[in-house]
Parts: sequence; C-alpha cells; structure tokens
Amino acid sequence: MMTTIEKLAELREKMKETGVDAYVITTDDFHASEYVGAYFREREYMSGFTGSAGTLVVLPDTAALFTDGRYFIQAEAQLAGSTIELMKSGQPGVPTIEEYLYDHLEPEKVVGFDGRTVSLDFADRMLGKLGDKKVTLNGELDLVDELWADRPELSHEPVFELPFSYTGETRADKLARVRASIRSAGADARVISALDEIAWLLNLRGNDIDCNPVFLSYMLIADEDCRLYINDAILNDEITRGLAVDGITLHPYNEIYTDLKRLPEVIQTHKKAEQVTILLDGCQANYRLRSCIPETVSVVDEPSAIQLMKAQKNSVECENERNAHIKDGVAVTKFIYWLKHHIGTETITELSAAEKLESFRKEQKGYIEPSFDTISAYGPHGAIVHYEPTEETNVELKPESFLLVDSGGHYMEGTTDITRTITLGTLTEEEKWAYTLVLIGHLNLAAARFKHGTRGENLDYLAREPLWRYGLDFNHGTGHGVGYLLNVHEGPNRIHFRIMEERRPTAVFEDGMITSDEPGIYIEGRFGIRHENLVLCKKAGKPAGKLPEVFLKETEANGTFLEFETLTWVPFDTEALIPELMTDRELQRLNEYHKNVYEKIAPHLTEEERIWLEQATSPVSKKYHNII
Repeated sequence: MMTTIEKLAELREKMKETGVDAYVITTDDFHASEYVGAYFREREYMSGFTGSAGTLVVLPDTAALFTDGRYFIQAEAQLAGSTIELMKSGQPGVPTIEEYLYDHLEPEKVVGFDGRTVSLDFADRMLGKLGDKKVTLNGELDLVDELWADRPELSHEPVFELPFSYTGETRADKLARVRASIRSAGADARVISALDEIAWLLNLRGNDIDCNPVFLSYMLIADEDCRLYINDAILNDEITRGLAVDGITLHPYNEIYTDLKRLPEVIQTHKKAEQVTILLDGCQANYRLRSCIPETVSVVDEPSAIQLMKAQKNSVECENERNAHIKDGVAVTKFIYWLKHHIGTETITELSAAEKLESFRKEQKGYIEPSFDTISAYGPHGAIVHYEPTEETNVELKPESFLLVDSGGHYMEGTTDITRTITLGTLTEEEKWAYTLVLIGHLNLAAARFKHGTRGENLDYLAREPLWRYGLDFNHGTGHGVGYLLNVHEGPNRIHFRIMEERRPTAVFEDGMITSDEPGIYIEGRFGIRHENLVLCKKAGKPAGKLPEVFLKETEANGTFLEFETLTWVPFDTEALIPELMTDRELQRLNEYHKNVYEKIAPHLTEEERIWLEQATSPVSKKYHNII
C-alpha cells in the first residue's frame, strides 16, 4: 500500500505530464453532495483525511488541505507526517483556497481538476481571483483515477417509491410547481443535479450513498419535456411505468453532458439558441455541466426552487416526522437506560455502544438505516466534533466522565438526528458547569418566538450567549436543516452566527422547516458536550398571558410570528446539572420538556425502564440561590 507521500509524488508526475501547475481535489461527487459514495473519495485516498468536508490542493513543492472547525483536531492527527499542511478555514489569517492558489502560482499557470467534482460557484471564485494573473482552469482531468488502481465501482443500487401516505404530494403536482417556478423566472428549462432534490421531486429513494437515501441521477426539466438521467437498471417496472405516466423519459446517466451540448433542440422548443434561457444552481451544478452548454444559450445561476419546496414539509410529512421521533426517542431512551445500568459491570467500548444503540433502533417498526455514521465519543474524544470510532481509536468506557453520542435514523416516516452527552459516573465541577451552560443555550433557542423574515443568523445568539458570557464558544453551526427521509443535512435553513460569503444567504424561516438545535463546548484533550434536538418551525400561537387591550390591534398589525415545536423526546442528564446556574424560567423550560418526554415515551417502555425514566425526568429545583 502506497503512503500519502508516495501518492503525492505520483500525482505530481501526472501533473507534469499534463501541463498542470496546481491540482485541486474536492470532497464532492458529481452532484456536490456532502457525503459521497466510495467511488468519489479521492481526497480521502490521496490525503488520508477521512472527514466529510475538505479540499486538497497539490502544487509541485507543497500541498495543503482546507477544512472547517468540525475537523481541526481530526485533520491534524490524520495529516501528521504526510507533508500536507492543514489550513483551518475561517480562522484569522488563513487564506481561502483561491487566495492560496493566487499566492503560490506565477502568471499564466494552469489549475487542473475533475470538472465534475468542482461546483460552478467554486470554479467562478477561482477564476475571479486568478484572472488578473491569467491563470487558466482545466476541468477535463481526473488524474487520481489514473493512480487509484483498486478504485471502487460507481454505485447503482435499486430505487424504491414512497406512497402518498408518506409524501403528502404527488410527483405530478410537484413537477407542476417546479415548471411554474421556471416560467416565473422567465426561463425555458432547469438542470437539476442535487440528488436529494431529484429524490424529493420524484417521490423516490435509493441507496447509492451510505446513510443518504438518494440515487445517482440528473434531471432536465422544460415545459414540454422532462428527462431523468439514470442507470435504468435500478428501476423496477412499476416505477418505470409510473414515471412514463407523468411524462418523464429515461436516459443514460452520463448522457446529460451530450444533451446539454444539443440545447435548445433537446428540450423541444422552437426557439433559437440565443432566445433560450436555462436555469442552474451554481452551488450544486458542476463545472463540466456548465461547460457543455452552448455559449449562445443564456445561463442563469439561480438557487433551485426545489430546495425551498423540499425544506417546507407539508402537514402529512410533519405528522409522520412526529411519529418517527417518538420511535427514535424510545430507541435512544432504551439505550441510555441500558448504558447506565451496564457501565462498570461489563466491557463496553465506543464501538459496541454504537452497535447497541443501532440494535434498539432496529426494533422500531419502519426503521431503515442510520441517517449518518454514529459519533460515539468517550472522554477526550468528545472534543473532536465529528469523531467516528474505528478499530484503531476505539476505547473502553469507564464509569466516569461523558459519552457523547450523536446519532440518527431514517424511518419511513422521516429522518432523525439527536445528540446526548451521557454521564457515566462521577463528574468534575467544570464538566457540570459546561454541561449546564450548553443546555441553557439549547433551551433558549428552542423557546424562541420570532417574526416572519427572521434568518438563522438572527437566532444564533440565543444558543451561544450563555457561553459567550464567559468567553467560550463552539466552532460549528448551531443548526442545520433536516430532510424528510433524505439527507440529514439540507438547506436552505441554517443557524450560524457567521455569514459565509462563499455561500448563498440562509433562508428566512418558514412554516414546516425542520432544523437542529445543537450548541456545544469542546475542551481539547478533556471532554466534549453537545445537546441536540430537532425542532419544527410553525406559526406561533397566541402570546402567553393576558395582553392589555391597547396592544391587541398592534399585535395583529405586526404580521406573522413563528416558533419552534420540539420533535425530539429523550431526557437530558439532570445529574450533570448545576441548577443554581439556571434561571427559574430556564428550569421551567427543562421541567416542561421532561414532562413531555415522560408522557410520550413511557408508554413504550418496560416497567423497569419506565420507573427509571420517571426518575430521570423528575422536576429539577435549586438548593441554593443563583450563583451567577
């Protein structure tokens, strides 16, 4: 097996042969997916870094890997001895990828990459920065493929269809909405390359990416034409007939590139090429797709309307999600009960704990698979935000400190994502202090009531304020959107205090959006704490308490207000709390939450588990006056 240094040396030889002065390797597949199938893990193969986000830049004499705050600790360890420099994206003084290339390249050099794995948006940023040096881009390469002898095959797993009782909207109705959005934009067609958007639109699910129920495909939609580019061997006869009824024709997966070259004739329009406008989302469409469209065709880079449609769950989806979270709450509660009653009496490791949790989920009717690889992180490993135990890193749990478990499941009724930081024994005062502050922030965000028009960056402060008060923080987003039996991370709803310039603005919160609420704190080498529930955005009810008459008209005139409905029902560890750090209102929120946990989960437990849950959710009160 070649070392990372040997792989880089071979890549540099290939770069010389092809006249490339810098080579960029992203984490992406051909669809800008966050998680990718085994075939697409080129960056992991070349660098040894296994995180889900990162870009490797290789030059003749140096190499750098760019990743975000979730992976700083992990990347530092995995890149050790590789000669690859870690670039901590978003930190003061750290350049962007395009700035790094600008600083390291002489004029008129060439940047190479596989244009199918680089988004149009990223390519445009590189061109924008490097243009004055007359640096050119070559997106027709896949140099890693020439080195990767045992590269896995592309996945083409069977697809299944979701009935109306799970989707709440037919494929034909969704397609009509998408076509209406194309017309309202004054366009003739749209290219869709995001896998979760295609799965949502077609009411189909697949298994081409672990933990992501999607299938490799593209779509080209016009008023009189709708093309699905897919390996049709993964579709059964019933699905094929249903697609045909809805006017959707099937084409080979890679034919999208040749069809785009044949615009406008391929979309059955009588317009001349210079009169045709096609929409694509530059953050999702790859560079090669755009390169295939004739220059005479007008291309508009616009966020996909499907993203917002998909994010706003309908009433059927919302009710199904509530049911899925009850099932998931039962599974996770049973796991916590089991863990607390077996720790110290038998050997339990990070890996075996994750396997036990999975066994409880498998007991639930309608469970399909995990929604991501479980993070089971004991003690110091908890400080690695996206730590995943392996045979090499796996450790035994002891009756002390915390086990941070971030996990989720795909059910026929929806997708879950939950983090609990579980007390395994005696805690230090600083561990309790940190646990309490993070929980206060979590409860504050969950209780938010806000006016329509609010974005995630407006709400982020609620979760961070208890930590910021002491100069503490966490280096990841506070919340992300969650799909319906789809990707556990989806946009456009997102909660983060930092506005990412390279991304499009986060969406205004809308009724039906599901978002995570997950503040944390991470002390390197010591412990990590994160509390996560999913919340559903909905129209707010009437304000609590009686409002003076003079304000009633003002309230009605101020527009629509929204609030969050909690979906996740699993107890927090009250033994890890310092109640005196909490206000009476914060304690009330916790006690109300635990009351609901007991009412919803207890009926599904054994008698022994129910008795334990009753104690675990009993009201918390202060013994002394507040100490802050």
